[in-house]
Amino acid sequence: MEFAVEHRVEKGLTIVKINGEIDVFTSPRLREALLDIIDNGGSHLVIDLGEVTFLDSTGLGVLVGVYHRLRARDGSMSFMGVNDRVRRVFHVTQLTKIFVLYRSLDDAIAAHESATS
Repeated sequence: MEFAVEHRVEKGLTIVKINGEIDVFTSPRLREALLDIIDNGGSHLVIDLGEVTFLDSTGLGVLVGVYHRLRARDGSMSFMGVNDRVRRVFHVTQLTKIFVLYRSLDDAIAAHESATS
């Protein structure tokens, strides 16, 4: 599966869909794509990991760095569609203490609307 990052805006959230492996080779492209989204006004990101087949520590480092940049701008970042393999990575690294993992986009939208109303 080819690595790709796409995004769209829906109900005040920027939905970022990632396909493929997030590793030492693709992490620089992911970081660049996410920073471009933030620089172009995306402040509340929901990262769709449903098509991510692998996530290593380099990829986690990119996600944590982007998270801190968003927090400094009063933004947010959460995740959806996380498969069991990737979910284990979040649990083992204890990143579930800072990241919210939603089952669906509807759940992420509902939480965002609740937080902003």
